[in-house]
Parts: sequence; structure tokens; C-alpha cells
Amino acid sequence: MAKRAPVSPEAAAKYDADVALAERFDDLFDQARMAEQQLRAAQADGASLEELHRAGKHLDGALTDVMRAAFAAQRAEIGPRGYDDRIYRRKAMATAPVRAWTMEAERLLTLRESHRLTGIVRLPRQPVGLPEAPASPGAPLTTKP
Repeated sequence: MAKRAPVSPEAAAKYDADVALAERFDDLFDQARMAEQQLRAAQADGASLEELHRAGKHLDGALTDVMRAAFAAQRAEIGPRGYDDRIYRRKAMATAPVRAWTMEAERLLTLRESHRLTGIVRLPRQPVGLPEAPASPGAPLTTKP
């Protein structure tokens, strides 16, 4: 029987980065929960459009971070061989812990996309600087030197 190929240094580095990010999942999830509470509180208090926009963008960033951590936890659960060996990765995707991380990551992705579509308040467009009105009704808009 053939011996397995060793894990490449690139795969080991990616795995270590994913493990480090996955360890921050709980903290990032708490930050996202706090950002959502701040947005809901601002909505309940009748905050200005700028404040609601800022709170919505903050929640979007927090949801993005926690979603990335969930996908990193999924890859970390698969292991370092999953970066190089597609068959190993496909088999690992069928295990219960990896499926649980996949469902969580996809749930967070859906939540973020839904928030992007409906939860971030759009600010009214600011008018672009208009040319100044002429001093008299018959005066030309531009003067020639």
C-alpha cells in the first residue's frame, strides 16, 4: 500500500491560521450579538439615519467576521490534509462535526446577506456641487478670458 503524502507547508500554514481564527469564534459571535443589540436599541430610540446606518454597517462587519470564523472552524475540523487532498476533504465534509460547522457558517452567511439587503439604512444621496447661479438672469454661466 502506498504511503500518504506529507502535508505541505502551505497547507500547514493555512491550517494554523484557520485554527487561530476558529478559536476566536465565541468572542466574535458575542461581538455580533452586541452589535445587533446596539442596532435594535438605536431603532427603538428613534436614532437618526446616520446613526442607524453606522450601527447597520457595524453589525455587517461583525457578521462577516463571525461567518469567516465559522468557515475557518469548518476547515480546521477537516484538518490540514483537506487543503491538499480533495478526496479527503470530501469525505471529511460528510462527518457530523464538519456538517455542524457548515450549517452554522451558512446560517451566518444567510443572516449577513439578509441584513445587507434589508437591515442597513440607506442614507439619502448628497447633491453634487451645483454651479453657482449667475448674478443676473441674462448673464452667461461662464466667462471667457
